[in-house]
Amino acid sequence: MSATARRLAELGDRWSLDAGQLGALARALELLADPAAPTTVHGDEAVDVHVADSLSALALDEVRQARVIADLGSGAGFPGLVLAVALPHARVALVESAARKCEFLSRLLLTTGVGNAHVVNARAEQWPQGLGTHDLVTARALAPLGVVCEYAAPLLTIGGALVAWKGAVSASEARAAQQAAVQLRLQATQVVRSEPYAGSVAHQLHVFAKLAETPGQYPRRAGVARKRPIGGGF
Repeated sequence: MSATARRLAELGDRWSLDAGQLGALARALELLADPAAPTTVHGDEAVDVHVADSLSALALDEVRQARVIADLGSGAGFPGLVLAVALPHARVALVESAARKCEFLSRLLLTTGVGNAHVVNARAEQWPQGLGTHDLVTARALAPLGVVCEYAAPLLTIGGALVAWKGAVSASEARAAQQAAVQLRLQATQVVRSEPYAGSVAHQLHVFAKLAETPGQYPRRAGVARKRPIGGGF
């Protein structure tokens, strides 16, 4: 058994994934060796950096119970594709603005046979069909935390949650995110330290709940959230 297969088996035991689910993840990892894959991490390393990292969010009730998920900035398919495999009861939108990455994501879904996910070639701010329809939005290393809040809030149902994968968050970024959350009718509910694999640099899963309807001025025009973040620069 290869190192990748052994590690996938360990993750399957940890997160109660069956042979079919592990097979889909193995096929996804194989496709990452393609030069067109929008990631430099592949081979044995990818099972931890991409798959274990994505599965770490299953520790959260908000993720395990989700039924309609939008993964923003899906890139090479993580965490969205992995969550679609792990949560077959959920529908997952892989939202990606770059056409080239969307082509790869479409190939990824075809190769893995994952039928409960689909690709959306759009910016989060320019996706009217997604507004107010998701009980979970995920984003992995996408943007400053306050900006991610602005991307996610209009897409969530009331009572839905944003889960953002982040490394170190500075005090200024945290303050800006708090200001953004208040403006967007979100509330930070927990920050979960995550060490998805041995030797990993611990990061955090930031969880926000949507308390009320997003104010009507959001989403703003494409690019404005980054250029003029709600909480100011940091």
